[in-house]
Amino acid sequence: MKRSILFVFAAVLFVWACNSNSGSETPKPGANGVALPKEVADLYAALTSNPTNNNLRLKLAYALDSIGQPALAIKQMDTLVAKDTASEMLWVNRASIAEDAKDTVKALESYSRALHINESAGTLLKLANLYAESKNPRALLICGRVKNMAQGKEVDANSDFIAGVYYSRTGNRPAALQKFDDAIAGNYTFMEAYIEKGMVYFDNKQYPEALKVFQFAGTINHLYADAYYYQARCYEMMAKKDSAVLRFKQSLSLDKGLTEAHAGLKRLGAE
Repeated sequence: MKRSILFVFAAVLFVWACNSNSGSETPKPGANGVALPKEVADLYAALTSNPTNNNLRLKLAYALDSIGQPALAIKQMDTLVAKDTASEMLWVNRASIAEDAKDTVKALESYSRALHINESAGTLLKLANLYAESKNPRALLICGRVKNMAQGKEVDANSDFIAGVYYSRTGNRPAALQKFDDAIAGNYTFMEAYIEKGMVYFDNKQYPEALKVFQFAGTINHLYADAYYYQARCYEMMAKKDSAVLRFKQSLSLDKGLTEAHAGLKRLGAE
């Protein structure tokens, strides 16, 4: 299962349109040899008929990213930001899609452009998130800066969480655990913080300790598939096959698309 930083700021799908008459080349369906779903091909066709419709282009970018084509999506975002360099949310969305495309340089550039327009806590934390995953200590500076903005408990919890991820990725387990505990104290339903805390123990082969964290996460949110998946991984590493199989199946009952759980069952000869 891909572990990721999922601090919870509501995703913003905004309506943005402008009446620019500047023409721009519109990629055709199937660009780069990619077979596109009909819904996406239809968006391409509509944009070909109306290439200055920025709201339509934005929808296409989201659609392409959602089907795992971030490289095509980023081309649409490049066209949009070229038309409106002063739109904070366009730069933030370009950065997010660039992250999906594994283009860290473009993501950093985009977040920086957004912050020049408006220094919001949400964008600062997205930038800190990117730095934390790349083990860059700037993540800690940004998290401290956000906490000084006094935006409330939820934002502070996200700041602590990202600092914890930085410490986790750089191997400072005590500091990571403390920061994840701080994040949970600020938001006891912060499920990603429980998972990352448990993984500190798991990665250090402290499976019973990790299991306790994942089990507690399951009591906080009974419908959180990852809590059961990681319980299964602990049981698997502890050679408790029956318990591992049960938890893998429980995670799949909540998220049928959890391919890692299917892989776990196959490893155990249960699928």
